[in-house]
Amino acid sequence: MLDHPCEHGVPSNDLAEELSARSFGDGANVGLWPGLTIYRYVEPTVPKWDEIQSLSVCIVAQGRKAVTADGHHYPCDEGQYLLLRSDLHFQVQILDATPDKPFLAFVLEIDPAVVRRLSEAVVGGRGTSDQSRSSTEGQDQGVVSELDADLGGAVLRFLRSLAADSDRRVLAPLYQHELVYHILQRDRSSKLLLMAGQQEDGNSVAAALNYINTHLSEPLTVETLAGQVNLSSSAFSRRFRELTGRSPRQFVKETRLERARELLFERRLGVGDVSVAVGYASQSHFTTEFRARFGTLPRDYADAEGLSRDLRPTCSAADSSGELGPSRAKSSEQRAVSCCGAQLSASGANSSR
Repeated sequence: MLDHPCEHGVPSNDLAEELSARSFGDGANVGLWPGLTIYRYVEPTVPKWDEIQSLSVCIVAQGRKAVTADGHHYPCDEGQYLLLRSDLHFQVQILDATPDKPFLAFVLEIDPAVVRRLSEAVVGGRGTSDQSRSSTEGQDQGVVSELDADLGGAVLRFLRSLAADSDRRVLAPLYQHELVYHILQRDRSSKLLLMAGQQEDGNSVAAALNYINTHLSEPLTVETLAGQVNLSSSAFSRRFRELTGRSPRQFVKETRLERARELLFERRLGVGDVSVAVGYASQSHFTTEFRARFGTLPRDYADAEGLSRDLRPTCSAADSSGELGPSRAKSSEQRAVSCCGAQLSASGANSSR
């Protein structure tokens, strides 16, 4: 989404000079500040793929670029900034750059927790993000706005504070917060809040998924998972379903049963031990849910998988005379399948007798 140009833009000459002094070569320049990348190009580029892991702001001081993400096109000109959500894979192209007037811009990662804290004093906190979550605007991957005097001043103060060690320690974090504060004060504040909220949601659900996978043998209730990520049960359940398409309870059950199938295939544990290993207090309950999901009893599944593996060496030996060329190898593979099928049929016939 592209906003209408602001009537009170800020000249970007000073910003371009600051970025030029801090860029040591063409392309991406990193290392000046955590999460900060300065870009410099002396000629236009073809579209290329890029990605970001965190909510970020890109400010163009000189030249023009364009970003395309999920079918949305975001041109960003000199004196504009672009907000991009986290975990985004996109195409970027430098449109305007020359050796005399290179493209200059920087990308700065924004901590969603900082956005949330500052929003409490600006727009009433998290509630705005939750209300915006269901709006059609939430489908956008980014938003372009004009760089005004207040935001431009905060950006310059932040960059200049990186020169001295004492300023980096004391002033730079304050100016970085001021930069976020001025974005929140713009008419795109709800969009920034929404993006920050989505990243926090994703982080909390990812932490819960990791906890589930490493604690399958333990009781896993919604309350337990919500407590791990410091959310209420209702808020956690809502976010979890939005991102996974399942309730926490359904996801835990599916994960337990898939892990049980893997353990049965390995044939190192009996059915009772497998049910305990994946968190079932009752073997009969485990058997019922396993059969409902996979259409067979756990013991029958383990026996069938074991029989299938036992037959493979026999089938291979039946066709092991001499080396095989490509065409013969293919026919051999087909005969091996027939061989295994015949032995399975014979085994089934014998067991029925």
